[in-house]
Amino acid sequence: MHDIEPYYGWIERYDSSEDEDSPFYGREHSEFMYTDKIYNYYIHPQWDHFGSDTLYMKLLFADYDDRYAIIELIGEWNDCLHNDVMFLKRNVIDPLMKKDISRFVIIMENVLNFHGDEDCYYEEWAEEVNDEHGWVCCVNMLTHVKEEMESTGIQYYINLGGVYDHIAWRGKEAHLLVHQLENVMHSQVKQLRY
Repeated sequence: MHDIEPYYGWIERYDSSEDEDSPFYGREHSEFMYTDKIYNYYIHPQWDHFGSDTLYMKLLFADYDDRYAIIELIGEWNDCLHNDVMFLKRNVIDPLMKKDISRFVIIMENVLNFHGDEDCYYEEWAEEVNDEHGWVCCVNMLTHVKEEMESTGIQYYINLGGVYDHIAWRGKEAHLLVHQLENVMHSQVKQLRY
C-alpha cells in the first residue's frame, strides 16, 4: 500500500495544502517519511488523515466558483466500528460546504472494504447538497464495496454503482469529469421520467 499515491495530475492547478479554504491548508507532507498506517501497512505520506484510523483521503481538486470538490480515498471505510462517515462529514465535507461546495466526487478505487452502520450522516449530506442543487457521486467502486454500501441503503442518498463504476477520470480536466458525471445523472433522471 505504501506505493499507492493520490492522483497528482491536477497538482499544478490545485494543491489542498496551499488552498486557504481547504481543511488541509498548511499541511506538510514528506516524500520520504512513512508514518501513517492502515492496520499494519504503511501508506504513502501524501495521503491526508482526517480523523479515521482506517480511511485516508486526498482533496484532489476544489473549485469554489463551480462549486465542486473531488476527493480520493484509500483504506477501509468503517462506519460500524469507527464512524468514518462522521469524520468525513464533520472534518471535510462541512467545511467545504461552508465555502459553497455542493457537488462531491468521491474516487473509491482504493477503498478495500466498507462496513456500514446507520445512514443518518448520508441522509444529512444528501439533504444539504440537494438544497443547493448539488449531489454526491462515488466513482469506480470495487464490486464487493458497492454491494456492502447498497446493503446499508446508501444508494438512496448518493449516486453509486452501474455506470459510475466505469469512469475513466485520470487525464481528464477536473471540470470535465464533473460535467460528465452530471450529464449521466441528468440522462438517468430523463429515463426515469419516460
